[in-house]
Amino acid sequence: MKNRLLLPSVLIMLLLSSNNLRSQDVIRQTACSDLNILRQADSIKHEIYKQGFILVKENTMLMESEYEMPIIVPLNAGTWYQFVFIGEYTSKLFELRMYDWDEKEVAYIKHQWGDIDGTVIRYSYIPKFSEYHMLKVVQSNKSKKKLCGFVMMFKKVDG
Repeated sequence: MKNRLLLPSVLIMLLLSSNNLRSQDVIRQTACSDLNILRQADSIKHEIYKQGFILVKENTMLMESEYEMPIIVPLNAGTWYQFVFIGEYTSKLFELRMYDWDEKEVAYIKHQWGDIDGTVIRYSYIPKFSEYHMLKVVQSNKSKKKLCGFVMMFKKVDG
């Protein structure tokens, strides 16, 4: 009798643990909110709008210090894009890397705390081919492990 009850409970435990393991394979991007970053973003948006660009995508994201956050974006050949990454003011290092579809690095920008632009990285790019590109942003902070970051993508409007 004990064996008959043991078998169903073991199967249930295995099923529950396998669902738990599968759910850990997915990394979900989590939004965050930082008023300083949002104010900076609004100011930058107005400046870039005046230059004839439109906002295509924007997103806040919870980041972990010293870990790259990959962002995949589809780009059209010959279109002028501007990318903006804003990190937390308490971080000491900010980096943006961009790779094309062939994983060739097409941009690397590094800012450190105290630089003129400080927490903001802006990058203009006109792709030669219509293909997906990958942005990787990172910030480093000695006192905080979880950080807020903000990424914007703009496209030049013809006319």
